[in-house]
Amino acid sequence: MATDPDTAASDDRFVRVADRETLEADGQAVVSEDGQAIALFHHEGEVFAVDNRCPHMGFPLSRGSIEDGILTCHWHHARFELEEGDTFDIWADDVQTFPVELRDDGVYLDPDPPTDVDPATHWRNRLADGLHENLSLVMAKAIIGLDGEGRDAGTVSDSASGERSEPRADGFHTPVETAVNFGTRYREMGWGRGLTTLGCMANLYDDVGGRDKRRAMFMGVREVADETAGSAPRFQQYAFDNREVSKERLKEWFRDCVEVRDRDGAERVLLTAIGNLPREDVADILFTAATDHLYLNNGHSLDFVNTAFETVDHIGWEDHADAALASTLEQLTGATRSEELSSWRQPVDIAELVFDAHDLLPDLVAAGAGKEWKRPEWFVETLLEDDPELVIDTLTDAIREGATTEQLADAVARAATRRVAYFATNNEFNDWNTVHHTFTYANAVHRATAKTDATELYRGCLDAAMSVYLDRFLNQPRAPVPSPGESDRDPLDVREELLDCFDEQGQVNRAATLVSEHFDAGGDPADLKRTLGRGLLREDAGFHTLQNVEAGFQRFDALADDPATDELEARLALVAPARYMAAHFPTRRSAEQTFSIATRLHQGERLHEVE
Repeated sequence: MATDPDTAASDDRFVRVADRETLEADGQAVVSEDGQAIALFHHEGEVFAVDNRCPHMGFPLSRGSIEDGILTCHWHHARFELEEGDTFDIWADDVQTFPVELRDDGVYLDPDPPTDVDPATHWRNRLADGLHENLSLVMAKAIIGLDGEGRDAGTVSDSASGERSEPRADGFHTPVETAVNFGTRYREMGWGRGLTTLGCMANLYDDVGGRDKRRAMFMGVREVADETAGSAPRFQQYAFDNREVSKERLKEWFRDCVEVRDRDGAERVLLTAIGNLPREDVADILFTAATDHLYLNNGHSLDFVNTAFETVDHIGWEDHADAALASTLEQLTGATRSEELSSWRQPVDIAELVFDAHDLLPDLVAAGAGKEWKRPEWFVETLLEDDPELVIDTLTDAIREGATTEQLADAVARAATRRVAYFATNNEFNDWNTVHHTFTYANAVHRATAKTDATELYRGCLDAAMSVYLDRFLNQPRAPVPSPGESDRDPLDVREELLDCFDEQGQVNRAATLVSEHFDAGGDPADLKRTLGRGLLREDAGFHTLQNVEAGFQRFDALADDPATDELEARLALVAPARYMAAHFPTRRSAEQTFSIATRLHQGERLHEVE
């Protein structure tokens, strides 16, 4: 709003932008100062100046209308209080206003006024608005704005060890932390698809390139908002006052509460453990309960708990472990237990086979103490056999010979990877989900072994192996995957063709061939992962597809660190998600349209003028 220079202190920041009488006669004008278009309005005897770009989608506000002190944009009808620029419509954002002075020779304004809040705070607040109202465009703008600020958000934890590491840029830490705080507080059922997607995107962040990092954060927070929308809030319980309870007693109490599906009791025990025990002991308690019964929730329960751990590690254990891990308890207390399913009981009672193996574990572990086990070449293929007793015996023999939980989980994850890589496309489409669940569960068990050395994780290996067994018919016949060879093609051309193949439905085997050819051509696996990430993040990818790519990248990294891994085994870890992606792409890419709009607005483009 205009001030009179006789009553307001003028300074040389103000510049003359318009003739006073002309503005009064015309009612409005658009001026340019430092390359910025500013709309001037004469209304009710006062002069006001606002950014001419509507903060919603950039339409010129000079083409809007004013009534009773309210400026209305004529594109989507966003409304703004004219004096301070505050919006009536949360989806639009506030519009920038500029101080105005009326002097004898014209209208003056300050083109660069001080801001009320710093940009990082503004974008964090807008991200919270987007989450609360489930507004995709608002969230996309906030993600891009935060990333553009590039501020450090404080020290966070290393995703593998939980130890403190270097700060992350604000474009990573703030979106993840804000969405975790929101999702764990405002969804009554706690940790689910949305927060798991966020965790997957946080894990993929370093593997994707450039602007795709923004896309990854947008996808994560958008899924949290979508799953939380319409839900009642979650009210967190309290830890016990008794801080002297031993780990063994807390573990016993927690398992007992989960056994009888007592979520509140389990939560109080868990919060007590988090407040008093080191991270690895909390992991022991949670993963033990997650394997007391077989393959909970089709593998999702342990997978979600593992992702919650890794998400907390990204943003800080001390501040976030209690809310995040406590929010996972519905995944344990409300889970379907696979021993209750006919598929685990008939025609072979594999549930009984697994429970019998559970009973043997103390003796097997004792027998293997002090021994060093090396995985035989035939071991993984044996896990793919059509004989559940043979598979169980193979695993228990390995434990007896000293196989660690990490070694056994890695072997089972290799077998599960092959189920996806060799999935036969003559199966029903929904059967992709069957092999996917086994794959991500086996990967999660392997990831969990880095968080705790609890011997109960052997049970997760047995569960995963039996799920691999149940998936055996989905590899009959095995889909063709090229053997390692040589190619004189430019790896860049191969990657571009791979992206092109995701534009056509059903290019499953072609995708596998191109991934193999990229290796044959000597291409950098990091470039291949960035290309797969690009293909993933431009789509309206489903939850399982996002999980599958994350698991594939993690499996590849684990295999690349193992000098004993042969060339075909390593490439299968990226063949598997590439085939899964090709089976599910292309999509409508509506989220990419939203992200593109937000990007163009951030760059100052005029959406209303350019198709």
